[in-house]
Amino acid sequence: MTSTKSIEKVAGILGGMGPEATVDLMQRIIANTPAIDDIDHIRCLIDNDPKVPSRMQAILGKDGENPGPYLARMAKGLEGWGADFLVIPCNTAHAYYSNVAEAVDIPVVHLIDLVVDQVVKLKGTTELVGILGSNTIVKTQLYTEKFAAVGMQVIYPDDEVQEQLFQIIRRVKKGETDIGIRQELRAIAQHLKEKGATTAILGCTELGIIAEDLPILVIDAAELLAQEVVAVAKNKKAPHIESLRLDKDSASD
Repeated sequence: MTSTKSIEKVAGILGGMGPEATVDLMQRIIANTPAIDDIDHIRCLIDNDPKVPSRMQAILGKDGENPGPYLARMAKGLEGWGADFLVIPCNTAHAYYSNVAEAVDIPVVHLIDLVVDQVVKLKGTTELVGILGSNTIVKTQLYTEKFAAVGMQVIYPDDEVQEQLFQIIRRVKKGETDIGIRQELRAIAQHLKEKGATTAILGCTELGIIAEDLPILVIDAAELLAQEVVAVAKNKKAPHIESLRLDKDSASD
């Protein structure tokens, strides 16, 4: 008899960005796995490394160290340990997706593409999508460019509200998850709704930790990533890599 372990794929997680978001992803993976006993759960190799150079300093500052080479080394390590595919539970870190994807010979799930495709499937391309994420998400335009590629428009909170959201994310990284901070996030979601958004993306994995009862339809990037990990590990689907990279790979065959 072939064991479940030999059939399933092993997930590699580039973690630590931040550590609690990585633990949150693991909890979501467990919750999304149909299991009767331990053996039914999937094997995950996790490099929960909070020493990754700051994405915020690299993108928003002038002298921040480029995290790309560090992430590439992490990816190589996970591949060497036996990972069959990789995921990055950090939206902003996808600004360095190419560093990771080019460092390994295994698929790397592209979280931003995954979210965009899910929104298109659920809502079509007529919706105005609000983005709840850090200032780095605004600066890099990761979601803006991906949604524009499918003919959709995104909006962000007004500048002062965006700064409040940025501070909320930093507070979650410090461990603050009480009712007060949850209410602040709810008010920001209402702000996006009043600006015309019909859907909001939780585009920072920290926000999924404190999001509850938001007054707008929410697409949680962390939850989608957990579902993707389970589906790929259980051989229900192929890993959702970057669409542009898939085009390039096909052209080079």
